[in-house]
Amino acid sequence: MEETETVVVTTHDDDVNIYLTMYCRKLRTGVQIISRANLDRNVVNLYSAGANLVVSQAGMVATTIVNLLTPNRVFMLTEGMSVFRVLLPASLRGKNLVSMNIRTNTECNVVAIARPDGVQVPPDPQAQLNMGDELVLIGSR
Repeated sequence: MEETETVVVTTHDDDVNIYLTMYCRKLRTGVQIISRANLDRNVVNLYSAGANLVVSQAGMVATTIVNLLTPNRVFMLTEGMSVFRVLLPASLRGKNLVSMNIRTNTECNVVAIARPDGVQVPPDPQAQLNMGDELVLIGSR
């Protein structure tokens, strides 16, 4: 467990998930913990136990509905985590990803650059960005 970066807790018993989340958090304070909530009332308890992310059935249903209602605009992975496109603002034209500090300023990561001639995945951090480019980001809006 000393090298583990992420722990996923997904038993079918919320009480066990809460206990395991607390136990893992005490073992490794910096580890990322993703826990499953079978009942919505336990989502808060799992966050209180130390989970970084809680996946619940209601959250999954809400995510699916948002994805169906807003195709090609936003793709929600889970509550609070989306993949979305942003047209490059005029003030950033001619710059590259390295110079823009997007993650520091927005807590989002650029996963691709959509250009008229195609999509660049993964994006070249040194490539100059041009008019018409769209940044494909993952993070919270």
